[in-house]
Amino acid sequence: MNTYIFSIVTFVYLAAMVVYVAYLAFRKPIIARVATVIVTAGWLAQTVAIGLRWYESYQLGIGHAPMSNLYESLVFFSWTIILLYLFIQHKYKINILGAFVTPFAFLGMAYASISPNVNETIQPLVPALQSNWLISHVVTCFLGYAAFAVSCGVSCTYILKKRYEDRQATGRVLGAFPPSVVLDDLIYKTIAIGFPLLTIGIVTGAAWANYAWGTYWSWDPKETWSLITWFIYAAFLHARVTRGWRGVKAAVLSIVGFVAVIFTYLGVNLLLSGLHSYGGG
Repeated sequence: MNTYIFSIVTFVYLAAMVVYVAYLAFRKPIIARVATVIVTAGWLAQTVAIGLRWYESYQLGIGHAPMSNLYESLVFFSWTIILLYLFIQHKYKINILGAFVTPFAFLGMAYASISPNVNETIQPLVPALQSNWLISHVVTCFLGYAAFAVSCGVSCTYILKKRYEDRQATGRVLGAFPPSVVLDDLIYKTIAIGFPLLTIGIVTGAAWANYAWGTYWSWDPKETWSLITWFIYAAFLHARVTRGWRGVKAAVLSIVGFVAVIFTYLGVNLLLSGLHSYGGG
């Protein structure tokens, strides 16, 4: 039942993405409201499906939070992206960002639904995952990843808007984007949200590793790339706070950081071997 709902949610997020792009093109407030209703409905349905999957795992006698394999983590990642996006849309009233953020949630759900590398079945936890650290580690990491996904979407928006302003061009679509200074500030704020969450995720992961394998850090590929990602965003914040670093170069670094996030999350699991390889199941 839950996988059926997740499949429907995939198409709902696709519809939301299309409607947000339509809003980008036509700038009609009613289109933005429709897009918000669609993406909110999808998120609520996904929330219910996550709860059902959690309940079903207990019915099978292997009860655990639905965050233990690649399928479940993709679903949860998409859920956190939409959660963070809806919060930012409500707070800053920048509906146009939906066209740049909802594709990440849709692609996550689509990959979970159609990739042959993803197993949809509810599986027992491997011994290393049988820990109370599971929820705290996964939730903080993915909330951080979601903030970085939103930041990446904002960065793409910023680069387009900045080029438009520098050329003093005229155009209905780009002209309707928020001012580049507003987008630049939002890039910083979303990374400022994601960075401490990623930090907590790494710390809880180290504690979990010590519980599971008897060592806090083993330079496993996942650990190494998590540290690389952490340094990229640490460099962004350091340059921003100490030198007022902003503009296109900051936006590009935000995008580079999210590429590192995706490799840390998917590339390591699918391409490299290590203690975290079970995440690909």
